[in-house]
Amino acid sequence: MIHPRSIYKILGVLLLIEAVVLLLCGLIPLFLREHDLFGFLASALITACCAVSFNSAGAKAKKGEGVSRRDGYVVVTANWILFSLFGCLPFWISGYVPSFSNSFFETISGFTTTGASIISNVEALPHGLLFWRSLTQWFGGLGIVFFTVAVLPVFGMGDIQLFAAEAIGPSHGKLHPRISVSGRWILTVYFILTVGCAISLMACGMNLFESVNHAMTTIATGGYSTRNTSIGAFNSRAIEDVITIFTFLSGINFSLLFFLLFKGKVGKMFRDTEFLWYFILTAGSTIILCIVIMASTSSNFWYSFHLSSFQVVSLLTTTGFVTDNVYNWPAPIYMLLSVGMCLGACAGSTTGGMKGARCIIMFKTLRNEFNRILHPNAVLPVRINGKVIPDAIKHTVFIFTIFYVGLIAISWIVYMIMGLNMSDAFYASTAIISNTGTAVGSFDAANSYDTTLSWDILPLAAKWYTCILMLVSRLEIFAVLLVFTPAFWRHN
Repeated sequence: MIHPRSIYKILGVLLLIEAVVLLLCGLIPLFLREHDLFGFLASALITACCAVSFNSAGAKAKKGEGVSRRDGYVVVTANWILFSLFGCLPFWISGYVPSFSNSFFETISGFTTTGASIISNVEALPHGLLFWRSLTQWFGGLGIVFFTVAVLPVFGMGDIQLFAAEAIGPSHGKLHPRISVSGRWILTVYFILTVGCAISLMACGMNLFESVNHAMTTIATGGYSTRNTSIGAFNSRAIEDVITIFTFLSGINFSLLFFLLFKGKVGKMFRDTEFLWYFILTAGSTIILCIVIMASTSSNFWYSFHLSSFQVVSLLTTTGFVTDNVYNWPAPIYMLLSVGMCLGACAGSTTGGMKGARCIIMFKTLRNEFNRILHPNAVLPVRINGKVIPDAIKHTVFIFTIFYVGLIAISWIVYMIMGLNMSDAFYASTAIISNTGTAVGSFDAANSYDTTLSWDILPLAAKWYTCILMLVSRLEIFAVLLVFTPAFWRHN
């Protein structure tokens, strides 16, 4: 059963939080005397008025009514759309992104941590908009609703159904019986990583503003940069190594990072099946790419290893930072990187893609099916971390995989219909559905390895289609599609 008043009340609180954040971002142009101050003030006022309207509509929500699982899916889908809708106002009202469609595209790309930008000259943006742009990715890294799970109980609205709808993918379970406590613990890890990354980048030569921005987009595995040529603009191996390390850490399940940082359980991490999958996949891909770079160029081992590790980790975690034009690399390499984008890192991290847990379940199930052909009476359970995976989860994983691959295929065709050539359409669909944002093809490398030059060439219809894809893929397909099924809205 749907509870509209409870939904309005929760959305009102969340929008009020966004209004406060927009107002705080306005302090940057206020102190720096830049021209985007009015954009933030107007956006905060409009968002706050709509938040009050939602709160008024939900004022008569019965105390203790709770939130059903259906309510959770509605809140999650509506909240991502509303946050993007109001979050795009500073870009649009300030005039730095005059098209509303482009402003919405940029914002939803930020909140979904896709990182596909339509702004051709990022360095022309004032500091306030640059900070807000990075902040959208930081909020979206762990999920907008999950991010506020730790805040909602203050208003008496915390509910596990919101977490269940947001964290729809495979996970390692709760850290604490109370979901709000688990949320705060994970947000603490998130904050520690962000601060650590910012301090490390400053130690390597970045200024305070750029280090904070890149720390937020690194830990969120979003990939937005304050420079047109991304991390390559700094021309610093030290900075690139720091980005590689913290991006890799952000691809690990945050529950494991909590046990590592606060419990000192290093062994727990290296006994985790999914982490081992992630580590081996990263190491193997890095070695292969390193060998190919050494064989095809005159680069020495250490430079080749540095370049390959940065690019592998960036794309495997679906972050999308770049330092080189990978389109100029041998074709099998950017195909390998495209596959890595689709696989992703660990469940329970900030990354996109299919996630390691699903890949492990799928591969082990396929292996068992081949063994069952030879041994029809054998009992062959699928285990992860010593626990047997129920048939229902295996079934869901296969359905998700079919939807995931099918969505890439359909989007490939749609992009070709909209004017992209075959290879560019494939890389664009792969990049968006994996939430990477960087298409490793000529589509992305039209002029250089600048990731901000390409997406604005899409026709208007393709931009809005891409916005839908970003939302569907960030919420892992089912959460969005479920809301649009007739059965979802039936009372029984």
